[in-house]
Amino acid sequence: MTSPDIQWYPGHIAKAEKALMEQLSRVDVVLEVRDARIPLATCHPRLDQWVGTRGRVLVLNRVDMISAAAKAAWEGWLQSQGQLPLFTNAQQGQGIRAITQATQQAGQLVNQRRQARGMKPRPIRAVVIGFPNVGKSALINRLLNRRVVDSARRAGVTRQLRWIRLGEDLDLLDTPGVMPARLADQQAALKLAICDDIGAAAYDHQRTAAAFLDLLKTLPAVPGDRYGPTLENRYGLDLNRYSGEDFLAQLAVDRFQQDQERAAKRILNDFRTGLLGHWALEWPG
Repeated sequence: MTSPDIQWYPGHIAKAEKALMEQLSRVDVVLEVRDARIPLATCHPRLDQWVGTRGRVLVLNRVDMISAAAKAAWEGWLQSQGQLPLFTNAQQGQGIRAITQATQQAGQLVNQRRQARGMKPRPIRAVVIGFPNVGKSALINRLLNRRVVDSARRAGVTRQLRWIRLGEDLDLLDTPGVMPARLADQQAALKLAICDDIGAAAYDHQRTAAAFLDLLKTLPAVPGDRYGPTLENRYGLDLNRYSGEDFLAQLAVDRFQQDQERAAKRILNDFRTGLLGHWALEWPG
């Protein structure tokens, strides 16, 4: 099963990135939001350049969609790389208070420098950056404890930059999802498609579902990530006996009147909504 490369860079993202570059000079702290299921695939290659010497807070959202073993593995690995990840479930509000505290701490140096020059303190300015659909807007709504920006589990909902006041000490800049103009790593692009972190028009559902099934075979077998039994219980098929493409074809025959497109969308939706379990698609090491 083959299809063209996955590429997605709509006009609103290009415009948003240009506007973001114009606003970065006003920013003290960068809140980088990634998808906890795919922390590497949702790391923008230009982010280090954008952050520069600014404070940085790394947020891994959707912690509710990965196992405790995966969370511990990523927490340990990132700390070994000199990063302190904060895990959140922005939909339910888990981990939000720590984000506010970390952002304010990261921005304290700004006001210390201002006071040293005889200037008054001002609110810390933070920007929220991440790939589409990783949960940036949901995170901001939780930080504000009210719905002020549109949020939905699909890519491309936020289209414009917007400054939002969070109390007296913090201003947040909400941005649309940003991503590279070209996705050179197609394995990472497939993971974006599997997790719905890219526009649906950019990928083939059948190829993506098959790739997802093949990917599961390569992941470590740890408690809480029982891929094979879960798939067999739900679909009546043993993944070990099939390639991803053949599994999809057989499922279509068994359950969907040979309609492989419907079968592919069901598999992807079952994963994205957590019906298959709490599975990280990337592991460190």
